[in-house]
Amino acid sequence: VERRLLEMSDFLIRETDTQLSSDTDFEDPDGRNAKKTKGKTTKRGKKVPAEKGLAGGKAGSHGRMNGHHQENGKKSMMLFEVVKIGKSATQSVVDDWIESYKHDRDVALLDLINFFIQCSGCKGGVSAEMFHHMQNSEIIRKMTEEFDEDSGDYPLTMAGPQWKKFKSNFCEFIGVLVRQCQYSIIYDEYMMDTVISLLTGLSDSQVRAFRHTSTLAAMKLMTALVNVALNLSINMDNTQRQYETERNKTIGKRASDKLELLLQKRKEVTYVAGSSEVRLKCLTALQGLYHNRELNARLELFTSRFKDRIVSMTLDKEYDVAVQAIKLLTLVLNSSEEVLTAEDCESVYHLVYSAHRPVAVAAGEFLYKKLFSSRDPAEEGVSKRRGRQSPNANLIKTTVFFFLESELHEHGAYLVDSMWDCATELLKDWECMISLLLDEPILGEEALTDRQESALIEIMLCTIRQAAECHPPVGRGTGKRVLTAKEKKTQLDDRTRITELFAVALPLLLAKYSVDAEKVTNLLQLPQYFDLEIYTTGRLEKHLESLLRQIKEVVEKHTDTEVLEACSKTYHALCNEEFTIFNRVDIARSHLLDELVDKFNRLLEDFLQEGEEPDEDDAYQVLSTLKRITAFHNAHNLSKWDLFTSTFKLLTSGIENGDMPEQIVINAMQCTHYAILWQLAKVTESSSNKAFTVLCDMLLIFSHQIVSSGRDMLELLVYSPDSSLQSELLNFILDHVFIDQDDDDNSTDGQQDDEASKIEALHKRRNLLAAYCKLIIYNIVDMKTGADIFKQYMRYYNDYGDIIKETMSKTRQIDKIQCAKTLILSLQQLFKEMLSDLGHNFDRSSSVFSGIKELARRFSLTFGLDQLKTREAIAMLHKDGIEFAFQEPNPQGEGHPPINLAFLDILSEFSSKLLRQDKKTVHLYLERFMTFQMALQREDCWLPLISYRNSLQAGGDDDTMSVISAISSRSSTSRSKKAKPIVGKRKMTEDHGLLFSVEESSCSSSDGMWINQQQTVQTPVMISSPHLTSTVLRDPKRIRPEESYMVYPVPPEQQQQQIHTQVAWMLAQRQQEEVRQQQDRVAMQYAKMRSHTQHAIRRGAELMEDDEEPIVEDVMMSSESRLEDLNEGMDFDTMDIDLPPSKNRRERSELKPDFFDPASIMDDSVLNVSMF
Repeated sequence: VERRLLEMSDFLIRETDTQLSSDTDFEDPDGRNAKKTKGKTTKRGKKVPAEKGLAGGKAGSHGRMNGHHQENGKKSMMLFEVVKIGKSATQSVVDDWIESYKHDRDVALLDLINFFIQCSGCKGGVSAEMFHHMQNSEIIRKMTEEFDEDSGDYPLTMAGPQWKKFKSNFCEFIGVLVRQCQYSIIYDEYMMDTVISLLTGLSDSQVRAFRHTSTLAAMKLMTALVNVALNLSINMDNTQRQYETERNKTIGKRASDKLELLLQKRKEVTYVAGSSEVRLKCLTALQGLYHNRELNARLELFTSRFKDRIVSMTLDKEYDVAVQAIKLLTLVLNSSEEVLTAEDCESVYHLVYSAHRPVAVAAGEFLYKKLFSSRDPAEEGVSKRRGRQSPNANLIKTTVFFFLESELHEHGAYLVDSMWDCATELLKDWECMISLLLDEPILGEEALTDRQESALIEIMLCTIRQAAECHPPVGRGTGKRVLTAKEKKTQLDDRTRITELFAVALPLLLAKYSVDAEKVTNLLQLPQYFDLEIYTTGRLEKHLESLLRQIKEVVEKHTDTEVLEACSKTYHALCNEEFTIFNRVDIARSHLLDELVDKFNRLLEDFLQEGEEPDEDDAYQVLSTLKRITAFHNAHNLSKWDLFTSTFKLLTSGIENGDMPEQIVINAMQCTHYAILWQLAKVTESSSNKAFTVLCDMLLIFSHQIVSSGRDMLELLVYSPDSSLQSELLNFILDHVFIDQDDDDNSTDGQQDDEASKIEALHKRRNLLAAYCKLIIYNIVDMKTGADIFKQYMRYYNDYGDIIKETMSKTRQIDKIQCAKTLILSLQQLFKEMLSDLGHNFDRSSSVFSGIKELARRFSLTFGLDQLKTREAIAMLHKDGIEFAFQEPNPQGEGHPPINLAFLDILSEFSSKLLRQDKKTVHLYLERFMTFQMALQREDCWLPLISYRNSLQAGGDDDTMSVISAISSRSSTSRSKKAKPIVGKRKMTEDHGLLFSVEESSCSSSDGMWINQQQTVQTPVMISSPHLTSTVLRDPKRIRPEESYMVYPVPPEQQQQQIHTQVAWMLAQRQQEEVRQQQDRVAMQYAKMRSHTQHAIRRGAELMEDDEEPIVEDVMMSSESRLEDLNEGMDFDTMDIDLPPSKNRRERSELKPDFFDPASIMDDSVLNVSMF
């Protein structure tokens, strides 16, 4: 409102500058001194919101307004004439216009615009097309062109009592219009925007009549808006004072506690019919009212008014609302049946087929109340009659009629399930159903038609299935629920009653309807729900014989696939070896199949005779017999009749001659298919362990190594297992290898044979693990899959420790970095498993966490003493560990440690393997993930971070000793083999160390560039051809470690070339003094070098604890003169740690040779032996 007032004031002030006393209608007719409007209304480029509404009307309304252009003009003339004459009250005129606006606001606004135009004396009018497609400035220009230039008068300036009255009526009309629209229309941002935009444009027109009339209208409009704003301000002040008064009252004097609730929620009170909860509450409240019979008469008016709404709510999108709406209609039906029309009831009837069971059950109850609840008084006397004359006979017929009228003949099970809870007695009256099918109709009764009999048989089958299975059909309910004791007893009673009734009636029904395929198919499904024990206990064997005869006749009469499959399933249900009737049914089945097979073989011989073309009769006989046999072969094993030979002969003849009928070929192939499946089912499962071993060997043979040694022609045979096969292989290992000993132990401990079988089973599991580990080593499966193997290292150390350790050693030779990633992945998996079992607030002193730390310590020891060779692998291991530790933030907030922070305690076991320079780089990478608050934390939950940081900030004495030890080992090797001066060797090594130092300094300054390295460093190792686990018969030959690893010394020329590179020369010039000092320190340490190296070897057992030994003991000499050979033997890629054989291992070696030798998995003794 204030915006409207400011806008109108601006135009009124501007209008005072114009010349109101001009003698002509047009000022500056040439247009050279015309004013340029500054407002939005006269610009073509942009529109005010009202103009957007004018120009962007809907196509439908546009066409309608164009089609009624003359009528609209007539209406506007009438509005002008009514205001001019003043006979009608202005209030009624405004009310009529408001009603027109509510009906179609575009038409009403067009009338109002034309009213203002004609009040200015213009004879033209604004059409609907102009209203929707032209700007206000264009409309004003068009009206200016149509204005009568000869006349200088216009209604506001004309003399006479009529025009004087028009002036007062014109002003009154505008005031009343605003007053009547003050509560709704003036706030819709459409009417006021359009009118103000038009009046603003007219007030700036060249035509005096337009300018004066619009200015007067705008002033009256502003005056009315000022009154509206004043009233609104007064009402707001009153409401605010009332609100404050109520709020300041004491609790005892307040109007209601609900006011406090409204103040807290601060929500606008609106109509909430869109909420399903409100609709549900309304329906449940109405049910309580309709339950009260005293109120039924008083609810008639409400029912008649809201009945349609309640009926429509049965289709509500919320199932709970729909259920309650149907229940409410059922109560309305009980109170008065005349209220609901046939259309209302039909809208509920079809819901019995709904997939949502509560809706269907409610609709079934409504249907039962409507169609079956009312009985004829004449039927009261015959309530005790049974069969066709029972009261349920007519109700069953009504059910059949409803089922047929619904035209959903494949959904009988849904209709039965919907009515099962409310009409159980009716649906279980199987005696009446049998009587309606078998007995002749009584005098005056109309017999069932063939279509009605088929529907009755289908409904009868559905009721029997519902009673025997006690669960709804497919699509209703999530699955079978657990039956209560009462429900189980009812189920058994129903099955007994079904068997007693239909064991007698079924043969009669089959005899009556034997030629009707649809009826017979449904009837033959009934024996599947029989209690077959009743045939023996109830002395019903003669009825069983009658049933078997009828089934045989059905097979002989029909060739329809559905009928034959129903017969086959019936024989399968009756041929149950648990019951005494099995022999009787088996004999009947065998006799029937003998006849069919003999007939088929006889017809086949005649059909395939050479030189004769089979006629149609022979082809039909072969086809019909083959159909019967195929239908039985699906459910019964007919292998003893050797049908495969006959059908294969038939197919072969068809391929050779090409004139075999298509249906015969299809059924012959299907019968052959069944014969193969039955033979496949008889095949016993072979040893899964042997299959796994052979599969692993095949993957080794047809791996990428098959093309080595110039065998490029075999490239097409290379096969790499996909991810699914790799996953299955790994799962097999986890399920069959990593199991407890007690899982296979079913005997007592005192039996020697059982102990021997236990050891033999362990040998087999070791072979399985060895076969899979070879796939990892030869890069046939992803190395990451080894994480699931490596994490079992501690738990199954006595059984598979040597295999797992050797696998780790060989994978490290292939790819140090990827091996380190696999090790840290195995630790991460164990850590996640611990979190899932113990939760995030676990105790770090628990045995599980201590076991993971111990495994990490063992992994750390496998990296050996030479830190330079494993430098990048250890660094990458720390990188992955840090990222994992900070991967998941704590959901409780930043003040709590990350979920995986305790993993840093495990990662600290590898800190000792870092060089001093790398510790600084790792520490810098760790600080990337740390916040300032983390660095200040000292609680127990942050101890893993504190301890890990301390391990990275520790001194570098151990690193220095490790480097000197490695240098000494290489120096001794070089001296003993090449007889070169030790100074040159040391100089090269020291220069190499300096290069690493400078490199690490640059890495630290560049914020850890080693972490972003993408190139994997490969160790120069020559992989030998693999042993095939499935064909190993003896222990492979053990060789010396240096021969197995195939590590050769670097030639002196290459060493000199490395020393004299440009980078090494520049570093030597810049740090010559540091090199000289380093040489002096090495010379001082050389005297202690031998004793230090020997001491490190001897305390290896202490480093690896009592269960670990250096593998170099096999070549260690007692004489100190062989120290150079020992140092040469230590120049490995990895310090392998072997363990003394356990008791079980010695027993295994005595009992049976081990098919896997960890030292020979990379044996080069087979390098020169071809795999083929």
